[in-house]
Amino acid sequence: MAETSDTRTPAQIEADIKRRRDVLAETLDEIGVRVHPKTIVGDAKAKVAANVDHTIGRAYVQVNRVVSDVRAQFVDEEGAPRLERVVPVALVAVGVVGLLVFSSTRRRKS
Repeated sequence: MAETSDTRTPAQIEADIKRRRDVLAETLDEIGVRVHPKTIVGDAKAKVAANVDHTIGRAYVQVNRVVSDVRAQFVDEEGAPRLERVVPVALVAVGVVGLLVFSSTRRRKS
């Protein structure tokens, strides 16, 4: 910290003033950069991008967890399909596709 007694020489006082002016000029330059519209827009874009990345990451983890849970329902520990669960689901899928095809052909005839 600078001395505050009267024992300082005029050269020391001038040096302290110059140092403080330099620090203030640097601070004002930083403030000018921070409040510049391009900087504000860039910071906002970066924040939005970070939030989107975070949201996508969380969604990926959630989807991965759901896929793993569903896979565990249809595949045993050794990786072989569980036929007692696969066959009924396949029959339901075929039935739904059949109904969709049947209803779309009936609409065309009407």
